[in-house]
Amino acid sequence: MTVQEPVGADPHSCEEYGYGLGRPDGILILKYRSAALLDFGESRQDFLHQFYWSPTGVLATRHGTRTRFVGGGEVFWVHRAVTHEVRAADQQTVYRVCLRQVPPALADLRAGAAAIDDEAARLLPVIARKGCAEDTALTARARIMAGLGAPVAESSAGPAGGPGFAMTVARAISHDPGDPTRLDEWADRLHISVKTLQRDFEREFGMPYSRWRTRLRLLASRVLLETHPVTEVAHRVGYASPSSFITAFAREYGYTPGRHTPRETT
Repeated sequence: MTVQEPVGADPHSCEEYGYGLGRPDGILILKYRSAALLDFGESRQDFLHQFYWSPTGVLATRHGTRTRFVGGGEVFWVHRAVTHEVRAADQQTVYRVCLRQVPPALADLRAGAAAIDDEAARLLPVIARKGCAEDTALTARARIMAGLGAPVAESSAGPAGGPGFAMTVARAISHDPGDPTRLDEWADRLHISVKTLQRDFEREFGMPYSRWRTRLRLLASRVLLETHPVTEVAHRVGYASPSSFITAFAREYGYTPGRHTPRETT
């Protein structure tokens, strides 16, 4: 298995773990820790399927002409021979997983966000470390494959067997952090009360909707700031003015977004 390395700044670290390589049920995991922007550039892999997952931030992804964001409860799936781009922010951990087989639930997805369940997310770091036995890793691989769910719907028609109301809203906003939809509007779409939705956010994420949305927007902004000016990023992630964005960013991270200097991309 051979994959293209990221472009741009070198990551702090890149660890590689392969199990059953050369076999149909093999798996290759590359674990990156970003220094600055982690940019995989426009790439395609003609022989391997891939998915990208970050437990510590938001991934900016592109397939075709559309850019969307993928949060920690999802992966970005890419079928082999499909051109795509993935970017992560500074100080972010990204797992890039290469497979010869397609998870059953993703058979019809060429590229896009897909769900990853809690057990699959727990197992990925377990097998991406030194000393993991191959038999253990391949057993975990089978569970990870089963834990990759159907592509995340574009609409927010409501939860269907499993995720709560807050998770439905969170997945929709993760794809577009600048979405201006208010909490009461989400509640109307889901045919529930505002109080019920707020309570579900506190149960699922340990914080109210407004706090969760602010954190998502700021995480997404860190990816964009490496290649876009502050004013553009502020509007892209949903702030009415650059000053309100700068204030929120500085409150969260202890420095202003101007510390990130946009660089040219190729």
